[in-house]
Amino acid sequence: MYDAVIIGAGISGLVCGCYLAKVGMKVLIAEQHSKPGGYCTSFKRQGFIFDAAAHSFGGYKHGVLGKVFNELGIEKEVNFLRFDPLNVVITPDYKLSFWTDVDRTIKEFQTTFPEESDNIKNFFYFLNKPDPNSFFRLNTLSFKDLLDQYFKDSKLKAIISFPVYGNGGLSPSLMSAFLAKKIYEEFIFDGGYYPEGSMQALSSALAQKFRELGGELRLSSSIKKIKVKNGEVNGVITEKGDLILSNYVISNCDLRQTYFKLLGKKLIPQDFLNRINNMVPSLSAFILYLGVNEGFCNLPEPGVNIWILSDYDLDSLYFSAKKGILNNIGGYLIHVSPDKKTIIAFMNLSFKNKTYWSNAKEQLLESFIKRIEMDAIPELSKQILYKEAATPQTLNRFTLNHKGAAFGWEPTPVQLAVPGLRKPSFIQGLYFTGHWITQGFGISGVVQTAYDTAKIFLRREKGMHI
Repeated sequence: MYDAVIIGAGISGLVCGCYLAKVGMKVLIAEQHSKPGGYCTSFKRQGFIFDAAAHSFGGYKHGVLGKVFNELGIEKEVNFLRFDPLNVVITPDYKLSFWTDVDRTIKEFQTTFPEESDNIKNFFYFLNKPDPNSFFRLNTLSFKDLLDQYFKDSKLKAIISFPVYGNGGLSPSLMSAFLAKKIYEEFIFDGGYYPEGSMQALSSALAQKFRELGGELRLSSSIKKIKVKNGEVNGVITEKGDLILSNYVISNCDLRQTYFKLLGKKLIPQDFLNRINNMVPSLSAFILYLGVNEGFCNLPEPGVNIWILSDYDLDSLYFSAKKGILNNIGGYLIHVSPDKKTIIAFMNLSFKNKTYWSNAKEQLLESFIKRIEMDAIPELSKQILYKEAATPQTLNRFTLNHKGAAFGWEPTPVQLAVPGLRKPSFIQGLYFTGHWITQGFGISGVVQTAYDTAKIFLRREKGMHI
């Protein structure tokens, strides 16, 4: 009998499990994949190590990550590198860097857009300033609404928006201004961190810490059903049919899977079902993995996110991605690994069925390479030793995220901090953590939800404090 079973060994599930195990609870984490980490995993092919999706994180120095990693002792196990600038946007007209030093960023933007000089200073200071009232000021605004309060130059607004689009999968006219500000605070001005070796090093360190604290981690272990009796969870049933008894269940997988598959619609009130059915998942991604010759001299700076933007109309870019228009590669990211041996590149894209991607994958892979070669890395195709790609279908298969969603729900104002998602009132003993509860974004965001869920859980159920 376990005190708690956590479904999913993504970063949020691992962190939540560590805090529960740390206070002496008997905790099991069940993960359907063969390794822990979710989107924060790495894999090896023909001698090359690739980060599967996440390739850096933020919120470490000034956010919750530093606190959590220090309390769990992760800093002793993993060496964190930092790259500055982390983000560089390249357009047909400009090349601009986002430095961790906000004043340096301001100066570079002011030199390029002198007519917007005061607005640039005021805007970036606002983005970089911790503001406890910002949620109430920004929770109903789109990022476009916020940009329009400061700027007139449409190209400048597109450049500032593009890293937000890339990190959130949503155009500025739809993106929550509050979450866009969080992206700047945590991913850009407090970003650029990387666990030496690979992103897997971070996930594996958290998994090892969980085991050291007395937790049990089962990999390649799918959960088929959450067992409920008289409105209260009392365990889970595995894909193999084994019953695992538990007083509590914490889901670190997406809400649709949890409610519709693991629980079943009969247990869910109709108004809550309608709410979940009406929520929109984020875009997925097409991710390119390239292993290249050592000494290839045309590579961009390693460890830096190079954002290539050929179309300043981000609404058009978003709706093309939403419709799955493959020939509109108008914006994408290139990231060279710190050891200069591999490249990952990605673009936001919608989910399609397996047959569609079986037919389209190779064509898009080759088109993507040609586009990168034309825009940013001359002679790239001659230097490639290994090439592969992950489609939205791939992301769905390995994480079970609904429609391969890269960011959980779309980060629109109406899908921000939706009440009742962390702890449903109609089933006792069930909690959620991770980006699907609409209160966390990226690695720093899901770590925050893990910390908060563990804190709420322990205080409510055990009268304990972290």
